[in-house]
Amino acid sequence: MAPASQCPRRIGVLTGGGDCPGLNAVIRAVTKSLIHQCGAEVLGIEDGFLGLMERRVRPLGWDDVSGILATGGTILGTSNTASPFDWRQQDLSQQVRDYAKELALDGLVVIGGDGTMTIAHWLGIPAVGVPKTIDNDIALNERSFGFDTAVATVTEALGRVQTTGQSHGRVMIVETMGRYAGWIALEAGVAGAADVILLPEIPYDLDAVIAVCREREARRRATLICIAEGAAPVGGGLTVQARVEQGGGDALRLGGVAHVLRAQLQPHVKSEVRATVLGHVQRGGTPTAFDRVLATQYGHHATTLVRAGRWNEMVALQAGRLASVPLSAVAGQVRTVALDHPLLQCAREIGVSFGEPTARGVSG
Repeated sequence: MAPASQCPRRIGVLTGGGDCPGLNAVIRAVTKSLIHQCGAEVLGIEDGFLGLMERRVRPLGWDDVSGILATGGTILGTSNTASPFDWRQQDLSQQVRDYAKELALDGLVVIGGDGTMTIAHWLGIPAVGVPKTIDNDIALNERSFGFDTAVATVTEALGRVQTTGQSHGRVMIVETMGRYAGWIALEAGVAGAADVILLPEIPYDLDAVIAVCREREARRRATLICIAEGAAPVGGGLTVQARVEQGGGDALRLGGVAHVLRAQLQPHVKSEVRATVLGHVQRGGTPTAFDRVLATQYGHHATTLVRAGRWNEMVALQAGRLASVPLSAVAGQVRTVALDHPLLQCAREIGVSFGEPTARGVSG
């Protein structure tokens, strides 16, 4: 047990933004570490920052977080629209700070993505961040928990539609999440043997994609395309499903680019073109073993920062080791796929097309 002088008395824990596999593993690790190391009291804040605005918290004891390691989602609930700075056209940030003081919180452990980190940075309550997103797009962090599970889900889906495509001689398009970053599409596309992978970072040339489909029609019957929701053609814009109020985050909800691509391709190929949008199936279910371990390590490291009084920092994985970075360096930033990323080069050299004008994929 840590010395009493280094131990907090009461810590609040919340999950913000979209849900993802591994959240409960972090809650479990944070709660058990603080209880075991410090005898601290842990308060679970319901539905992210909304719980602080609506005064909804509950104690988390040892038994409350036992048996939840493999459970998807979050036992605390979450919200990706509840910002204290703009809640129903009101600034409730001071009200939230007053409530935290009333609760006698030494600080918060906030588990979320870039929007959650941005709110935590500006709120002014001592906080330690834990990076969470299936999109793997949090700045200064090599890997977010939830990403591995999402990649595994998309990889399985690609394998399933590939057999249908081969049986019927079709072009099969699978759309992934990821917002403005193509990490899910890239890793799942490589793992799922996609012939074409289309990313937000590389605007695609329609003629290049058509060329791949036609070449494969003659040689392999079917073509498998993995496309990220933020992908767009050269000179074109994003495919926007809706505009939403989202505290601390984007006002655009992307989705449907697979159907746009299907309509673009169909007049130019003999094969029938089908599109599948995976959507929220990527967020759900039990986390992989990798994500369970990573989330547990992140939760434990967060409590190490809390005990050291290193507030306003976020847990990060850098060069394969646990570290921390200032919340201020993460707020409002997005980590995208670098154009010189080794996996891009690897995929190109085994014949995968990224829709680039000079690319002629021969994968499969």
